[in-house]
Amino acid sequence: MSPYVPHQTDQPVLDVDHLTVRYDGRTALEEVTFHLRRGERVAVIGPNGAGKSTLFKAIAGLLTPQAGRVRVYGTPPGSHGCIAYLPQRQQVDWHFPVSVADVVMMGRVCRLGWLGWPKKRDREIVRAALETVGLASLARRPIDELSGGQQQRMFIARALAQEAALVLLDEPLTGLDLPAQEEVLAALEVLPQRGATVMVATHDLEQAARYFDRVLLLNGRLIAFAPPSEAIRPEMLLQAYGGRMNVTVEGQPFVIADTCCEGETDDRAG
Repeated sequence: MSPYVPHQTDQPVLDVDHLTVRYDGRTALEEVTFHLRRGERVAVIGPNGAGKSTLFKAIAGLLTPQAGRVRVYGTPPGSHGCIAYLPQRQQVDWHFPVSVADVVMMGRVCRLGWLGWPKKRDREIVRAALETVGLASLARRPIDELSGGQQQRMFIARALAQEAALVLLDEPLTGLDLPAQEEVLAALEVLPQRGATVMVATHDLEQAARYFDRVLLLNGRLIAFAPPSEAIRPEMLLQAYGGRMNVTVEGQPFVIADTCCEGETDDRAG
């Protein structure tokens, strides 16, 4: 993977065009099309099994679609080092013997090459990224000693050190208490300030409405891609969640209760 693919700046940061992904004869995503601008914050919402993780993996170049295409600044995602993908926490080996600083330095790999050795500038970038997310004092701590919120902020620091143009976070707030969620959301605000486009998969519709520019509502197909006031509406949500969702309207904004069963995987393949 070359980290230095020139960006076609007249193209969208992300162009997803009629994307279709199938697993074992089952369709996880069908004919999904949308485009993102530089610095945009997008919440991806939908029930468990809606294909949110599948979408992120296809955008990151980890899955090959059966139809359609993904382009990042005009070229396929597999040729870019500017995409930061943060998977769900349960997919990470937290017992791997590395420190917080080691993980953040991994964001510099595409700049250094696999055999490159970090230079003074790389160490300074890592230190600054850790300071930005409030983890400078934990730089040498093993990653398995971090709290859930600290783990997510560490990955945001890695994206900052990577100087990523597109950041994909798959349910980074799941399992965190409210103070930890607020800390992660505050750290996320730094990314678009530095020109990164951010996509976050979440089940919290109130946070999607408060913190994001647009909402992508998904359930195998694209149901809505619009500002929160247009996407988070009862008729749209019922299309996505069907009978598994209760919708109560108490003025504006809507109060939503997602009653999907916990423990399901996010992909139809799961």
